[in-house]
This record gives sequence, C-alpha cells and structure tokens, in this order.
Amino acid sequence: MQLEELNREIERCTRCRLSETRTHALCGEGNVNAKLFLVAQAPGENEDREGKMFIGPSGKVLDGLFASIGMEKHTFYMTNLVKCMLPHCRKPKQDEIEACSRYLDREIEIIGSEVLVPLGYYATKYLFEKYTLAEGTRAEFKDVYGKVLYQSGKNILPLPHPAVLIHTPSLRKAVTENYRKLKVVSADCK
Repeated sequence: MQLEELNREIERCTRCRLSETRTHALCGEGNVNAKLFLVAQAPGENEDREGKMFIGPSGKVLDGLFASIGMEKHTFYMTNLVKCMLPHCRKPKQDEIEACSRYLDREIEIIGSEVLVPLGYYATKYLFEKYTLAEGTRAEFKDVYGKVLYQSGKNILPLPHPAVLIHTPSLRKAVTENYRKLKVVSADCK
C-alpha cells in the first residue's frame, strides 16, 4: 500500500525540469521482499519510452552480468536515483538529485532490503552522503566497487554501472568479479 502510494507520487511528480521532457517517471520494480536493492542513476531513452527498468543497452549488459554469476533480475528490487530520463544522456544536476532523492529514501525505508547496491558514481555518492561514509574523489570511488561497507544499520555494496562495459569492454573481467559479490551477499548466513 505504501509503495503503491509512493509510485503514484513519482508518476505525477513535477518537482524539477525533468518532468517537462520525460515520457515516464520510472518507479522502482522487482521483488519487494528482495535482500538486494539496486540503485541506478536514471532511466535511459528505452526505459523512459517503455516505463521499465534496464531494458536498453545497459539492461542487456546487466542481464549478461547476472547470467555470468547465476542470478536473475527478478530476484532484486531495482530503482533509480533520478526517476526521469536525463536529456542527451547528461549527468544529473544537484537540484534534480535533491528533488528525487526523497523518493529513493522512502523506497529504501518501505522495501527494507538488507543490502543497498548503488550502481555507478552518482548513486554511490548519494548513498555515501546519506549514510555518512567517507567520500573521495570520483576516481577514488572506483576503489570501493565490490567492497561491502556497513554504516547506520545498512550494508552497502557499490558496483560499477553496467554501462561501463559498453564504453570500456576491456573492464569485463574486473566488473564481473565485482558483480560476483552479489551472489555472496545474497546467500543466507548460517
């Protein structure tokens, strides 16, 4: 009930200029009882047009990464830091992050997953700020990918965004190794 109400708010949102250029404000989707909660940056063109998460080129890469570690998309809850497509694939602006982050904060609270998995720089930076983890430069964020950090009652596993493999295929081995940690943290402890 809370999630349905939140999704209606997201769909009607006009808190920033992105509402003027989007087709769909993308709500989170997936397993609402998931142990793992993935946070991407923003929907792409395909996602904006269809109103679904990870169905474009990054989604194909993500599906491949999941297949390589023996996991499937439906086992996760997935959402975005920014709920509307960013024009011309630009980076999100701080006021857009501030406008949307209240939705992400409520999703985190409602879903209650054990492990937050930010994908890429902006999602990782936001969660580090939210949970008061030490921040570094953008280059230093790459050093935290694949490491589980515990802060304020949350496990956070930052991972590179799958789009990195579209732009730099030579990173496949390292990125796949980082994504293997999803399998480890999804396993129930005895």
